[in-house]
Amino acid sequence: MPLTGKQSLALMVGVEELLKALADPTRAVILDELVEHTGQTLFEICNRLSSRHGINPSRQAISQHLQVLEAAGLVRSERSGRYKFHYVDTSPLAGIFERWPPGPTRPEP
Repeated sequence: MPLTGKQSLALMVGVEELLKALADPTRAVILDELVEHTGQTLFEICNRLSSRHGINPSRQAISQHLQVLEAAGLVRSERSGRYKFHYVDTSPLAGIFERWPPGPTRPEP
């Protein structure tokens, strides 16, 4: 079923936010780490970025990256006592396929 104008516009805004969030290499690595081990604290994410990838930005910088990912719907967070756990949510990526569905493949020459 084709999308209406308002549905298409809403989908474009969501996709643009997703693409902006994914455009930063540090955010992509954060997502990779959360896919591998979801439910991490900021401290755990910073340690994994440092030890596994040699990425050493401040905790504040990583926190800001997490906020961008959360605004795009790719990360959700939950507080438990003193800790805030971050969980990956890849379901918003489906919007990319809704906007640009896979087309037919070209035959090999």
